[in-house]
Amino acid sequence: MEAGRDCLVVDDSRVMRKAARRLLEGLGFGVREAEDGEKALVACREAMPDLVLLDWNMPVMDGLEFLRAARAEHGAERPLVMLCTTENTPERIMQALEAGAQEYVMKPYDSEILAGKLAQLGLLQDAA
Repeated sequence: MEAGRDCLVVDDSRVMRKAARRLLEGLGFGVREAEDGEKALVACREAMPDLVLLDWNMPVMDGLEFLRAARAEHGAERPLVMLCTTENTPERIMQALEAGAQEYVMKPYDSEILAGKLAQLGLLQDAA
């Protein structure tokens, strides 16, 4: 695992942000939080995270709106975005990937699932 990885957790649920923070910190990540996509854009402008763990359904600016705005502003590669949501239809997953998400994880998830996705993104060494 590389030291100093930074993740921005974006979710309108304080409980979900806290749970994600606990998992990510356990994997060695520094964590910042935002409660909607608009605040997440501001946070990315202040300090670009290595990863954004992004909820889809939020007020003010939802995850897909954030994703499109972030890609328009910062390009296709940074930050890495993992959509983390209850949206599970193939159409919704394709919509997120086409908008620029690099990975997709279903809620609820645990440390093992999250670590596997982070390894696929190159943010963690594979524990295998």
